[in-house]
Amino acid sequence: MSFQTLLYEKAEGIAWITLNRPERLNALNVQMRDDLYEVMSAVRDDPEVQVVIFKGAGDRAFCAGADLTEFGSAPSPVIARQVRWERDQWGLLLGLPKPLIAAIHGFCLGSGLELSMTCDLRVAAEDARFGLPEVGLGIIPAAGGSQTLPRLVGRGRALELILTGDYLDAAEAHRIGLVNRVVPRAEIYPTAEALARKIMEKDQVVVRAAKLAVTRGLDLPLAEGLKLEAQYVGLTLPRRKRASLRGV
Repeated sequence: MSFQTLLYEKAEGIAWITLNRPERLNALNVQMRDDLYEVMSAVRDDPEVQVVIFKGAGDRAFCAGADLTEFGSAPSPVIARQVRWERDQWGLLLGLPKPLIAAIHGFCLGSGLELSMTCDLRVAAEDARFGLPEVGLGIIPAAGGSQTLPRLVGRGRALELILTGDYLDAAEAHRIGLVNRVVPRAEIYPTAEALARKIMEKDQVVVRAAKLAVTRGLDLPLAEGLKLEAQYVGLTLPRRKRASLRGV
């Protein structure tokens, strides 16, 4: 597959998706949004892909947020909302049962941070910097950040980051649970790949069921979440194990 703003490589069950606008710090523009929707639709339907790893091209950023140069030329808010409804790339990412990993270096701001928060695991280089500066620009996070961030770090910490626009370094991001691991810059891609391969060693039906049980259960009361878990257990247990459990 070929895209204007992304690089795509598939190797041994892993899809590597590179945000490829290094001259703009991989800022997310309309074309990248459309490319992401297309590539993730293909990944969703490709049985050879088991895990997806996102990364950013160049030395300075994973993604520095939305491309502000499009503010005067991008579609109106009404049209933008209509397009988002028809091609909801964030919903597509959040609903994908295959595990997603973000390998983050440099700036990870605004829509870049929001993209990483749609992933299941985040590996950060020691030089990574995180923030949601939108309020300072007169807008609120518009790619799910107001919902995904509090689910990761809690209400109070999320509001502090969103309302102040303060940046976090990698160590603090790890301390509050925003990222899973912090490693030297040279180790982010090998670490992300090692995590992917460890996941790929498992039964992929079970892996995807476990992911969906967690992600879908987060939006349910505990009692309903436990029922959902039981449904996925029933779907994943081999027939003979299901039969033996009936007598327990």
